Amino acid sequence: MDKKKFAFTKTNYILTAIGMAIIILGLILMTGSNCTNELFEPDIFSVRRIKVAPVVTLIGFITIIVAIAYKPRNEKEADKE
Repeated sequence: MDKKKFAFTKTNYILTAIGMAIIILGLILMTGSNCTNELFEPDIFSVRRIKVAPVVTLIGFITIIVAIAYKPRNEKEADKE
């Protein structure tokens, strides 16, 4: 029976799911209490919210780009034949 050729393999979907989980983690790290007119919250300038969370989110986006571009080796060799 012929196997249908799909654009993505199981590995691509797994890497995409990992990338989405990393992005969600980065967005969760950005959350926290906010400032109001009556109360200033200095936590909005914490290292976690300013530096760590954007880097984690960027790593997630890079993971998704790699997942889209990933092509297993055995398919590369089969395409040459």
